[in-house]
Amino acid sequence: MNVLVKTGDFAIGKWRTVRNTAAVAWGVLCVAVLPSSWPRTVREQTAKQLLFTGVEAIDLTILIALLAGISIVVQAQLWLNRFGQSEMLGPLLVAIIVREIGPILVNFVVIGRSGTAIATELANMRVRREVDVLDAQGIEPTIYLIMPRVIGVTLSVFCLTIFFVTVCFGSGYFFARLVGITTANPDIFLRSVLGAVSPADIMNLFAKTLIPGMVTGAICSIEGLSIRGTITEVPQAVTRAVVRSIVALLVVSAAISVVTYL
Repeated sequence: MNVLVKTGDFAIGKWRTVRNTAAVAWGVLCVAVLPSSWPRTVREQTAKQLLFTGVEAIDLTILIALLAGISIVVQAQLWLNRFGQSEMLGPLLVAIIVREIGPILVNFVVIGRSGTAIATELANMRVRREVDVLDAQGIEPTIYLIMPRVIGVTLSVFCLTIFFVTVCFGSGYFFARLVGITTANPDIFLRSVLGAVSPADIMNLFAKTLIPGMVTGAICSIEGLSIRGTITEVPQAVTRAVVRSIVALLVVSAAISVVTYL
């Protein structure tokens, strides 16, 4: 009975976490479509979040994309050349980079940089009673605190993933051309890649960037605002935010792959 009780409590707790995260994400979407939800202060907060999460992460994204492109494209070209299957390079790279590696790596970057920052910032605001002050002034925390961060993270993940995939393909091709692994012209390589992209791949890319990005923003905001007001809870909230965001990313990505391709 103790095992059953603990299992039930665990399942109920996880269900409540999923339900709360989905409710926050859906609430943000419902509020974001209302023009009255976008006063100047909220627009400024959203712009700052886009700047920090998207623009300031470009350097790190470029570095990771360069290294990933060199590693993945070169190895794929070598193996396909060995077995005489060079024409499969485009479909293989699309399956690896566009479908899986690109969205997942970018989401990891955003969770590590911005997810921790969001949870820390909101937790410190809770400790300093700034959230209570906003509430006392009649300012809805969902609109002023949560919505700009969720929207900013979601759009940043999508844009950074497009940037990552482009740099990854480019760096991999030019490095393979530099070391003599491939002699194909850039237009041939580009046609091979673009020809392998299907509508399902496009939908998969949208889903694996927009949905995990929104979930990450919601989870980090919830964890940051969930503490009761002591400074010692801040590191714990940040740790929970990162762990739950990573688990949610992997679960959502796997579910999207199953729905899209199986």
